[in-house]
Formats: sequence, structure tokens, C-alpha cells
Amino acid sequence: MKLSRREFLVFGGGVAGALATVSAPGPVRRLLPPRRRFWFQKATTAVPTVCEMCLWRCGAVAQVAEGRLWKLDGHPENPKSNGRLCARGLGGVGELYDPDRLKKPLIRTGRRGEGQFRETNWDEALDVTAKALLKIKEDHGPEAVAFFGHYAGDKWFVDYLAPAFGSPNAAKPAVALCTTPREVASNLTFGRPVGGHEPVDWDHTRYIILLGTHIGENAHNTMMQQFAAARARGAKVVVVDPRFSTVASKADRYLPIKPGTDTALLLAWMHYIIVNQHYDAEYVARYTEGFEQLVEHVRPFTPEWAARITDLPAEIIADVAKDLCRYRPQAVLVPGRHVVWYGNDTQRMRALYLVNILLGNYGRRGGWYIAESPYVEEYPLQPFPIGSEAGGCAGPAASGPEASSDRKPRADGAGRTFLRGGVAIQELVEPMITGRPYPIKGLVSYAVNLFHTLPVRERTAEALRALDFHVAVDILPQEHTRWADVVLPECTYLERYDDLITVPHKTPFIALRQPVVEPMHDSRPGWWIARELGIRLGLEQYYPWKTIEEYLEQRLNSVGLTLEEMKKQGVSVQKGRPYLEDWEGKGSPFRTESKKIQIYCKELAEAGIDPLPRYEPTPEPPEGFFRLLYGRAPMHTFGRTQNNPVLTRLMRENEVWLNRAVAAAMRMTDGQRVMLVNQDGAKSGPVRVRVTARIRKDCVYLVHGFGHNAPGLRRAHGRGASDTALQTRYALDPISGGAGLRVNFVRLEPEA
Repeated sequence: MKLSRREFLVFGGGVAGALATVSAPGPVRRLLPPRRRFWFQKATTAVPTVCEMCLWRCGAVAQVAEGRLWKLDGHPENPKSNGRLCARGLGGVGELYDPDRLKKPLIRTGRRGEGQFRETNWDEALDVTAKALLKIKEDHGPEAVAFFGHYAGDKWFVDYLAPAFGSPNAAKPAVALCTTPREVASNLTFGRPVGGHEPVDWDHTRYIILLGTHIGENAHNTMMQQFAAARARGAKVVVVDPRFSTVASKADRYLPIKPGTDTALLLAWMHYIIVNQHYDAEYVARYTEGFEQLVEHVRPFTPEWAARITDLPAEIIADVAKDLCRYRPQAVLVPGRHVVWYGNDTQRMRALYLVNILLGNYGRRGGWYIAESPYVEEYPLQPFPIGSEAGGCAGPAASGPEASSDRKPRADGAGRTFLRGGVAIQELVEPMITGRPYPIKGLVSYAVNLFHTLPVRERTAEALRALDFHVAVDILPQEHTRWADVVLPECTYLERYDDLITVPHKTPFIALRQPVVEPMHDSRPGWWIARELGIRLGLEQYYPWKTIEEYLEQRLNSVGLTLEEMKKQGVSVQKGRPYLEDWEGKGSPFRTESKKIQIYCKELAEAGIDPLPRYEPTPEPPEGFFRLLYGRAPMHTFGRTQNNPVLTRLMRENEVWLNRAVAAAMRMTDGQRVMLVNQDGAKSGPVRVRVTARIRKDCVYLVHGFGHNAPGLRRAHGRGASDTALQTRYALDPISGGAGLRVNFVRLEPEA
């Protein structure tokens, strides 16, 4: 898309800066264009912070003048940004100055879902909320209140307020709907998680395989920079995907695999590597257990066997395996981030890890580095009544007699999975409707757009109707806020402190998010909302700190830093141990019971689950239907940015990708508006067809996050089609609890 000069200035310098004008008076005004005072004509102050336009959390530097944000740049010393921001990061100015922001606390006056509210003050809003939650606790127990959260600020609600209140029902969609299979598979195999930053040693790698990983479209800033540098250095790239993605256009090989068959391809690669004895024998002998079982397991899975399943030629499957061996250990299969696809995803991720292990690249230059978290102490707290179920608990869990009380387990049964008390957010909806295994009557939702996150939207609406109380904390009047009893307006990340950002990395680091401008309207930071609500709930003992500055100072002092220093520098980088050689004589990096990599997983075997990955077929599209694929666009984050005044200029609505030959057979044309109807009769809003050769004939594709039904979002309301509205089925992974959504199928109907 080509931008006009005006749009370029708005995008590069920020909405506020580009629109600031000083007009000439009287008749002169009709003769001369308005004089503009751009941000670069003012004396600015640089304020370091951390971006939250997506979950990557890059370091940013805000240029502030006269109390107003004029521009955002990448922080040059933050390893996540390296001095650059992506389009979303630059669009943070638009989020701050979005005129549609929530401005005051609201109390519902109409029926849930109608969006009728009255404005109120913070005392009344918090008092009403606390009274309702305490009533539910008294009638049904603390477990009858669920806490849903997303983004960094959810720590104050999901990891802090929920366990202090005594509820195990705390959940984050970014886990069960995005990353859980890769983390569970990594823990089962290596005894340690992947972490929030994909630990590929891009600086030294020479051969890269991307399976459904869309670098450039998911816009993870560091990955884009590092991938581009590796490609410029001559690294070879193979992309395996049903869709010819942006990164596929940069690849040396593109493999248009049949959806749902990746595990078969991975098993064939293992077969080729082992049968031809091209694996790293020394690495396997020194660092792994269970190789002998893998040798027998993969014997039948030849490239010819995989070719019949994947729609890929056997010779190409073998050629890629040959190249992997040629470049090892500086060859790597990238783990990806959104890996919840078909309900058998933990085994697929195990298979991906096993190929990497045979190449001997884990903990080696050019493969995977070993990511460690930075050292910093938590704020000292007395134990919560229960541990945090969502992970990253801000305080220690209770132990002894108090911990073995009659507290009920999670209502979704996630503790039965290998996620160890997982976060199957979609499964917590069911107890709200049925009351089984026990009722959930209250919901605290923080920054979770429920109708663009959870599958089976009608079930979500039914659950919200059945609640006794729902309080939503957000910055925008999104659809789910219309279903709340109380709406609490949070200020944006540019107006608040959050807890320290601690990132497992090649060079572990601590970063500080701090306010760059004062909070606008009558919005408040999440930490303040959670603390004030916690005090009203009788949880004062868990909030010994009076201000967030006091809290942060205590934590930073544990590593010899002060808050004043961090406000100036923004980041503190520590030394990591990224390679196996860094661990010589210092213990094992593998936290499994044997302190070795588990090729054959005994834990799975003991649970009656295949200890080595197997290919499981996925359902085929019915006659006349296409498999619905979905993904990201580089200028949008989930369903959060479609109303952004800056980013909507780059992409106002999504399109449905349709194969060119299929379109011709259906007599559909590029730009034609259609309705998408899924296998259960659910419909999307009207959406334009994008006729392209860049997708297989059995699939269609949508960018996620469009199709908002929220009149308060004046730029996003009613634009494009919602993929979530078409996800009326999901496949639950029995190992990790991840909910695979690529099991839905759609047909296209011309718009009436």
C-alpha cells in the first residue's frame, strides 16, 4: 500500500504531531495552508519504556514535549528492539490518542450485551465490584470467581489478585490458544520451557526451516531483524506452509504442505537422518536418552510414506533432510509461537524438537541457544492461600495445613494435563453455563477481547448471561465490555508503570515500563485498580507496598539497581549461558530427572500416552468446504489494533484468500464480497475475496481480529470478517490442553 506524504508524516511522527497546527487569522488563512509545528521542531525529552502493542515487549524510547508524546523509537540497548520498532510499535501514539478510548468508569443500566451504561466515579465502581465479588465468595466460595487476563498488566489480576482471593480459576488465552504445546513439549523433552523469545541462534545459523511460522506477518521485531541479517549473510531458508506467506517469498524452497500433516513430514526427516546415519552421534550419546527406541520407531516412516500424506514429493522431502544434515549443527527448525492448530500439537512439537536433537543443535552455535531468565528477586510477600495457576506467581504459594484445606481444583480440569495446572481458558466457560463440576458465577476480565479470543461465540454469550457479575478492565469499548456490569478504564502502557519486564534471552535482561505522559481522562493503571480492589476485598496483607514505585524499588535493589537509574536507562542486561560449553563443570542445563534430553518420554509412557510422536490424521473438509486458516498481519495485533487511528490506514479490513483456479471454477472475482458459512451454519460478516495463487485449493485464509461488533469502535465496527465467529469447534490436546481451532471449514456465498 502506498502512503501519501500526509499519511507518511502521520505514521512516522505520530498522529498528535502531524495534526498539531497553528492557523493564520482572518483572510490570510484562506490564502495560505495551515502552519504545522512538528515534533522535531520542539525540544523533546527522551523517556525509555517498553512497548505493548504486541506481546513481544520491545524496548522503546518516547520523545515527549510539553507533556505530549510526539514520537516513538526503538531502544538501542534493549535486546528485543536493537534500536528499532515495527509498524505496530510506531502506532503506539495512535493507541494513546485514540478518541474512542474508555474515559470514565461505567456501571451497566440495560441488559447485558446492550451496551447501556452510566458514568460513575472510581469509588462507586470499585465498591460495587468488591461487594459483588464478596457476595459470590460468601455464597459459593472464592473458586466461583474466574480471572482472565492478557498482556503484561494481567499479572496484577491473574497472578496476584486471583491467588490472593483464593481462586484457582485464573487463565490466559495466550497459553492455551497459542503456545502451550511447545512449552509442554519442551518441558517434557528438555526439562525447561522455550520461553517468550524463540531461542534461535540467528547470528550463526546457516539453514532455517519454518513450519507455519510467519516471520514478517506476526511482526515480532527482533525475529524480523535477525532473520533479515541471517538471510543477507547467506543462510538458506525453507518454508513449509499451505499458504505462500510473506516469508515464503524470501525462501530458497517452499513446500506447500497439506494442512495437518506436519508430523508425518517430521517423522520422515527423522527416518532419513537416522537410516543414513547423518545424525550427530557424539551429541546424541552424550546428552540424550531413548535414542534406541527412536531408531525402531521411525523405521516405517520413509519419505515415500510421508509423500502420500503430505502432498509433497518424496525426493524433495529427502533433499531437505540431506541439507539439514549438511549444515548441522548450524541448521535449525524454528519452534514458532502460535502452535495450537489441530489438537495433536504437543506431539508435533515433540517431533520438531527431535529433529533438532538429531542435528545436535540444542545449546550449540547456529542452532538453539539456552535461554535463561535474568536474576531479580520477587517482592517479599506472605504466602497466598493458593498458588498461582496461571504461572509467574507474584508471591509464594501456601504450604502446610493451610494449603491442604478444602480448596477446590480448577473447574476446567486442566490440572490433569502435563501443563501442571494449566490455563485452558476456553474450558472455564463451561462451568459458567452448567455449574459443573461447580459453578463459576463471577468474572474479572483484563484486556481479553472474549468474542475475538474464545471459540464458540454463542457459548461465550450464554456464559456471560449466566454470570452473577462481570467486571471488565480495558482501554477500549470492545464487544465484551458491553457484557460487563462494571467497566474500569485502564490507561495505556504509555501512561503507567507495570511490573518489571524480565525476559529469558541469550543475554537475559530486565526492562522498565514507565509512564511517558500523565494518564488521560479518568483512566488508571492496572496495578492501582487491582490494589484498590484487593483492599476492598479484605486482602490488605498482600499489598504492603503503598505505591508502585516502592514495589519496583524493592525488586530492583535486589540486583543493585535503583528505580531512578532504571528510569534513565530503561534496561539492564545480564550475562547468560547460551551454549552447552558455558555449562561445563556447572551442572546440566537439562532439568529432566536424568539431567539429559528425553527422546523417549517416560512421563508420557507412564500416563498411557505415546512416548514418541506419531502422525494422527485430521478431519478433511466436507464436500464444497475449505479448511479455515487464520493468521496475523504486520500492522495489527490480535483484535486489539483495528481501531488504531494510525494502523487502520495501513489495513482497514481483512480479505478471504481463495485459490485462483478454485475462484475461476466458482465464478468468483477478485474484490467480490461474500459471506463465509461454516460447517455448523455460523456466518461471518461480508468480506472481500482475494483471488491468489498463493494458497492451496483446499484452504481459505483470513487475517485474525476483524469483524468487530462494537459501535464504540468507530473505525473497526463492522469491518471485515471474524474468523472467531466461524470457530464453532475445537480439538483439545490431551497432553497440554491446547485448543486447536484449525478444525473448522467454510464455504463461500456471494453477498446478497
